[in-house]
Amino acid sequence: MTSATREPETPSSTVPPRLIATDLDGTLLRDDKSLSPRTVAALAAAEDAGIEVFFVTGRPARWMDVVSEHVHGHGLAICGNGAAVVDLHGGAGAHRFVKVRALARENAVDAVHLLRDAAPGTVYAVEQTYGFHQEPAYPELHMEIPDLRAPAEELLAPDGPGAKEPVLKILAFHPELDPDAFLGLARLAVGDRATITRSSPSALLEISGPGVSKASTLALCCAERGISHEEVIAFGDMPNDVEMLTWAGRSYAMGNAHPAAIAAASGRTVANNEDGVAVVIERVLAQRW
Repeated sequence: MTSATREPETPSSTVPPRLIATDLDGTLLRDDKSLSPRTVAALAAAEDAGIEVFFVTGRPARWMDVVSEHVHGHGLAICGNGAAVVDLHGGAGAHRFVKVRALARENAVDAVHLLRDAAPGTVYAVEQTYGFHQEPAYPELHMEIPDLRAPAEELLAPDGPGAKEPVLKILAFHPELDPDAFLGLARLAVGDRATITRSSPSALLEISGPGVSKASTLALCCAERGISHEEVIAFGDMPNDVEMLTWAGRSYAMGNAHPAAIAAASGRTVANNEDGVAVVIERVLAQRW
């Protein structure tokens, strides 16, 4: 069987799960960005069984409409690769920021300069809690109109646009570099001034505050609930999921996953288009009784 169609490998564990943490794009969502009826039913069944579900994504809060109707209980999601915890109970356009782990503007400016020196031709966008700004040369990657176009240094200035609004992450795009090579180069160039990862098939990097990741914010949310990492099952498919897949007691890389995610996870499941998350949840619930 190919990796996309093989039966899921289920890591053995004697610890009952209390929380499921799942990435969205390429993981829970199908390629058309929909949730299948099977997946919706599996998420509801997990919640009914007393297992909390956290959506943990690189998406900004304003892109969470696709799952806002499927939140249960706490209604929380981790967005921006760990930069924000958002309450989705209000529905589309009415989300509330519960926790923000901002990227300091001085760190962001340092990252811009260091990466521009290391990879000439890099262009940037700035993601804030509500605003989105980009440099004039930054491509239209996100199917949305930026609030402002200006050089990154202007966008990140202390008195720049949205100066009172936290910066969640900056996005760095290079038109020619290999995505993984760009990631490695950026991490070397920027060092500990920021956390750098990627989730796009293109050479698009996501730059957050030092120590900010899906895993570190998920760990904070779990600690608040008295949940240990052994009681967490995580799902993901891209480099921005690696820390979360490593941290969780049980973790699954999708059949369509990046090699880094496969190496980090303790198990495999089938591809996102084959409801790989639902397949594992159904099996886990069946094993509990």
